[in-house]
Amino acid sequence: MNTPLIQAPAREMLMLLEELAAFSAPGPGVTRLLYTPEWLQAQQFLQERMAGMGLAVRTDRVGNVYGRLGGSQPDSRVILTGSHIDTVLNGGKYDGAYGIAAAMTALKYLQQTFGQPLRTLEVVSFSEEEGSRFPLTFWGSGHVTGLYDGSEAETTADSEGVTIKSAMEACGLSSEHPLGDLRDLGAHKAVAAGQTAARTDIGAFVELHIEQGIVLEQSALQIGVVQAIAGQRRFTVKVGGTANHAGTTPMLHRRDALAGAAEMLLEVERSAVEAGDPLVATSGRLEVYPGTPNVIPGDVQFTLDIRHSEAKRLESFCSGVLAGFEDIAARRGLTLEVVMTLSTAAAPMDQGLSRTLEQICLSQGKTFRTMISGAGHDAQLFASGCRTAMIFVPSRAGISHSPDEYSSPEELAAGLDVLTAMLHELAYKES
Repeated sequence: MNTPLIQAPAREMLMLLEELAAFSAPGPGVTRLLYTPEWLQAQQFLQERMAGMGLAVRTDRVGNVYGRLGGSQPDSRVILTGSHIDTVLNGGKYDGAYGIAAAMTALKYLQQTFGQPLRTLEVVSFSEEEGSRFPLTFWGSGHVTGLYDGSEAETTADSEGVTIKSAMEACGLSSEHPLGDLRDLGAHKAVAAGQTAARTDIGAFVELHIEQGIVLEQSALQIGVVQAIAGQRRFTVKVGGTANHAGTTPMLHRRDALAGAAEMLLEVERSAVEAGDPLVATSGRLEVYPGTPNVIPGDVQFTLDIRHSEAKRLESFCSGVLAGFEDIAARRGLTLEVVMTLSTAAAPMDQGLSRTLEQICLSQGKTFRTMISGAGHDAQLFASGCRTAMIFVPSRAGISHSPDEYSSPEELAAGLDVLTAMLHELAYKES
């Protein structure tokens, strides 16, 4: 492959990242939750910037923002690139925002340098991915890919009882006006609630993201070419026993829910270590009732997050773990209730696009490796419907979802170079 050295100006991207970071609720790091004033201001800012670049700007009914650079072959499928605008509480300024800032910078450079593409290029700022405010994830890309139909807005509420529908209306989002304050920039009429807004015109999706792990930094490599995004299963596990006096109940007569839960969690850890990479299993939340020092716990609830890049191995591990939980509960005389709260399939990236990314890295003299993403990303929703690729750059100490999240300007610029060249390959070259 004869790939020219295509380098968009990283300074513009870095300035855009800093400007986006200013749209945050007070406190450490960046907090920009879905449908908050900070979120709305950031999306409106991006609309203005995209329009200033000469892109055709529009939004959809859930607040995804698009900037379109029309191609000379209008019947060709769209090349889409971007990431998500929302953050976790007290997060960093790179997660999600980097992919948007880089995509905007790349489109501006390509337009100025090469003119109109053959195939339409679009940059997208997805409204939500993290699940930080409402108990669902991928709200933005889920509408583009058909995961959601909009009816979820009526029944899904945040910790304050505010439904998604109410939060959307507070931002000026409705079936008539997708992102009302900037309708004059080209926002089109949204699809009515309850009807799928899934797009069928996307030919490829490319997402650039910080790694959020330590692999690239420890390997001293510039680029990660993602081969697959791990599938996830999340469960809420409730263990029931009998609350009783801690001083008067003999050990052999106890039905201690916490002791049973502890045994279950240790078994998960043992099994995950035995299974080996890339499987990971985590319990991030544990609640004990009644939570009194001198009372044997009668009820325990904990979460379980299990991930693997191969669907069969993920399913097999989950089945084995849950069967083990049942054995522990039966032996200890405890009740067990397991509810699956999330199930996402492992998402392999397009092999042809991955090879193209590798060739671009070689032509640019970038060091790289192929890898699996243990974290979930918008790209995984597109993988089953169009050609999809994902690019990683290093994260210092693997830290993410934190004010300490950091990737150096040089690392961010390297990712921008690869993304820009990839979009040139997809949109400007004859098939």
